[in-house]
Amino acid sequence: MPDTQTARSGDDSRSRQVAKSLLGRFELIRILGKGAQSTVWLAFDPRMEREVAVKVMRPGAGVDGQAVAQWLQEARSVGRVTHPNIVPVYEADIHEAQPYLVFEYIAGNTLDQHLKQNGALPASQAVALMMDVLDAVAVAHASGVVHRDLKPSNIVIDGAGRARVMDFGIAARIPEANSKDPHPGSGGTIGYLSPEAANGAAPSPAMDIFSAGLVLAEMLMGRQLVMESDPYRAIYRVTNEQLDLPKVMPAGVDDQLRAIVLRALARDNSKRFVSARLFQSELELWVKSLQGPAAGSEASNNATLEFLLRRMRHKSDFPALSDSVTRIQSMARSDKESVGSVTNEILKDVALTNKLLRLVNSAHYARGGSISTVSRAVHLVGFNGIRNMALSLVLLEHMQDKAHAAQLKEEFLRSLMAGSIGGELCPLVRDSEEAFIGSMFQNLGRLLAQFYFPEEANNIRTLTQSARDRKTEEAASISVLGLSYEELGLGIAKSWGLPPGIQRCMRKPTGTPPSTPPSDAAERIRWIALASNEIADVLLRSDAREVDDRIAAVTKKYANVMGSSIKLVNEATAKARLKLVDLANAMDIHVAPGSAAAKLLQLPVELSSRAAPLQAETDGNLGSFALQATQAAPLDEPGAPPSTRRNNLVAETLSAGIQDITNAMVDDFKLTDVLRMILETMLRALEFDRIIFCMRDAKTEMMTGRFGLGQGVEAHIKGFKTHLKAASPDLFGVVCIKGADTMISDAAELRIVQRLPAWYRSGLNAAAFLLLPLQIKGAPFGLIYADKLKHGALELDEKELALLRTLRNQAVMAFKQSS
Repeated sequence: MPDTQTARSGDDSRSRQVAKSLLGRFELIRILGKGAQSTVWLAFDPRMEREVAVKVMRPGAGVDGQAVAQWLQEARSVGRVTHPNIVPVYEADIHEAQPYLVFEYIAGNTLDQHLKQNGALPASQAVALMMDVLDAVAVAHASGVVHRDLKPSNIVIDGAGRARVMDFGIAARIPEANSKDPHPGSGGTIGYLSPEAANGAAPSPAMDIFSAGLVLAEMLMGRQLVMESDPYRAIYRVTNEQLDLPKVMPAGVDDQLRAIVLRALARDNSKRFVSARLFQSELELWVKSLQGPAAGSEASNNATLEFLLRRMRHKSDFPALSDSVTRIQSMARSDKESVGSVTNEILKDVALTNKLLRLVNSAHYARGGSISTVSRAVHLVGFNGIRNMALSLVLLEHMQDKAHAAQLKEEFLRSLMAGSIGGELCPLVRDSEEAFIGSMFQNLGRLLAQFYFPEEANNIRTLTQSARDRKTEEAASISVLGLSYEELGLGIAKSWGLPPGIQRCMRKPTGTPPSTPPSDAAERIRWIALASNEIADVLLRSDAREVDDRIAAVTKKYANVMGSSIKLVNEATAKARLKLVDLANAMDIHVAPGSAAAKLLQLPVELSSRAAPLQAETDGNLGSFALQATQAAPLDEPGAPPSTRRNNLVAETLSAGIQDITNAMVDDFKLTDVLRMILETMLRALEFDRIIFCMRDAKTEMMTGRFGLGQGVEAHIKGFKTHLKAASPDLFGVVCIKGADTMISDAAELRIVQRLPAWYRSGLNAAAFLLLPLQIKGAPFGLIYADKLKHGALELDEKELALLRTLRNQAVMAFKQSS
């Protein structure tokens, strides 16, 4: 594998031009290393435009085709095993009788190169590297893959100091011509073979554990443990002697570590560690023991936290999650941040931008208008509000693990519910934002443990539900993880740089709640966060018939310290439940019917009526007029064609706008704000080029343009005029008078052109347009005009048609309510 990263600059193309060797499409640049069975090249892949490492095998001329075919199949299987500590296999193929493997090119030394340069490693460093190796091996074993050739030259130390393993069970399958291996069918390398591998036994995980023990011993000693010039002597030692470490070992190798290595090297495989994961756990315990009893519980907790963080960093998504949280926190650290800097930071992540705009346009965060730009969202919602949304979104994004998705969604929704309740219980905006994040993150440790340590989280849950010896969650988490969920969450929050106020809020207050609200606002928010989480637990765990009584009990317990009555808490909880449903819809969270999480999204009857969309009145003459669906409504099925997915997105955007407008109309609103929201919803959903809202002038009986959206629309607004009392009204006048929803798919048709006024043909002159007239008691008072400049671009299905009519009816209702 590679020893150093080659800088690619302007002379790259020249370097590739002088490269004389080709292996298939791969341009071989230089040799990175040679072994008994292979040569590793730094190569360039012109198809993917990236550097790769190509390992070329040297089989004998008589290697049978079936063996090579089996090797290829195995290589493909191994290629499907993914882990941050495994160097991925990109390809496996044969070129002119030469089997070869293509790996990711890793900048760094192999472990054998590192040992040659540095000698024996400090015990703590050797153990840390071996824990990386064992993490990779454990994942491979769980996938049914045994390495069979674990050795220092197959371990790379990358730029971050992380050990990464290559060649899982592949290279050893291709025997070298004229091999001096006394057991050519066994695979593996002399000096790193287990006794059973040397005897030709079938591959097993125990073989890798033995080889890992040899590698760890070599890191501690600075040389091979089995180092014989005669391969037969090496085989004899492994199969007939119990390997031992020298009596004198470098400083740091104590009796406990020595015992761990010797257990891995047991000649009888039944006496070795039963799994790579157990081997890794024993090494973790050894590192924890270095703290010693004199260091106290705090040092022990710090050591445990460091190990848990290390294990989390081994998951490929945790570094990405940490980076996202850190960036979000830094950009919204204070109100002094500029809108431009925050906007630009969010826009760097396209997925986050789209999800955040969808969320900011939900009822939970809506501020009286459809928000289609991040800069406007920052202006309206504020830096802390944007931070809260972004943190919620990145947490959800990294909680999408199919193996235990249901439990994760339950934990995430419970946290989101607690945050919503906490925010509602704080009337001041600044306190509300801090209470939202503090309440949500008060169980961050539980949420992340469920994702990164699902087995341990399940064990903790079992201990808290035991009928015989039930433990508190704190005691259970300490017994399983070595520290409480709270300490785990706080440790991660500190590493992410969350502000001290939020970290303080995450630490649950203890003792009897004070009889009066604390003078310190931050302390009061801590108690509110605690109460909010208890209420969220009630909603999640309790039978629907018991919810009210249990919430009342929680409220009574914390009423004085919160300064809230049962009525206020009930109102806050009701609002939070409504908002959670809206948030779940905006985040596209779906849970199984009947699950515990479904309880949080199942609103009581009295709340369901408040959450139902506002149904605008419709006049009898708005039935089946000229506007008809031009295509069937799409089926929302997995694997649907792009056109179907596009239609589903249109309907989704229209529906979200309708809900947003409905929520705005429940409270006091400005008529122009609602009308602009309607136009923006239509523009974004159906991608109209221009859209204009017109109103009737009572004095002149003219329907005239008032405002609009779209490129260059300002030049056409004032010119849009149609006379409602004309002897021969034009097309727009007829539509308004009859109240006929109309779609013109081809405005170039002669019979249409004849009804279009001259000002339209010389101005807007669109290829297709939509007309939605507004009437009250049969009298026209408004018109929505929307067009597309491209011929044939305007199509609607039944669902979209119905949603457009709902938007038009919302405009009618807005006029009625405002007057």
